[in-house]
Amino acid sequence: MSHEHSHECNCPVTSSSVQQTLHELDFERGIWFADTMSHEHSHECNCPVTSSSVQQTLHELDFERGIWFAAQHDDIERVEKLLYKGTPVDTLDSAGYTALHYAARAGHTGMCERLISAGADVNATTRSGSATPLHRAAAAGRLQVMKLLLHSGADVSSIDADGKNALHRAVSGGHIEVAEALVKVEPVLKDIVDKRGNLPLHYAGSNMELGELLK
Repeated sequence: MSHEHSHECNCPVTSSSVQQTLHELDFERGIWFADTMSHEHSHECNCPVTSSSVQQTLHELDFERGIWFAAQHDDIERVEKLLYKGTPVDTLDSAGYTALHYAARAGHTGMCERLISAGADVNATTRSGSATPLHRAAAAGRLQVMKLLLHSGADVSSIDADGKNALHRAVSGGHIEVAEALVKVEPVLKDIVDKRGNLPLHYAGSNMELGELLK
């Protein structure tokens, strides 16, 4: 989608590094810091220590341990274990995405099938962009996933926070087969304008094949 979600950090992310950073914050807030500074003691860290950086690192660890990372990387075994332990299939990560959003974007049809069979909401929307798994699949050109989502009850007419439907997203990515499938299912998608007043056709650019399809 237009707002791709990524989990990045400039420093290695490990449980021990998080614990170390939390200890450093406790140290700097406590009496020990004042006492050691008076003795010209230097407490050094290779990375800047801030509450926001700790929070970011914790979110990254949560993501990698959670169902979202497993779904994104097509780790069925891990997903099965998490579901067995009671992890809700539609649990949101820190950015407001479900596991199905990640699996759909990555094109993992089998994973999407498993999540849907476990009760995943095919019309779940992200917290900020209001994107559905269908938007994610269309934007990435995942034809088989898109067909599965539609067969499973996904709303082909849903729009995201930018007023774009799945056809807008597919055309923006230059995905002709996905665009053709969407037009076949719901021809009226061609006539929907987004919040900028643009039809899907306006995102076809110089792609003559898409332009012809969307006339």
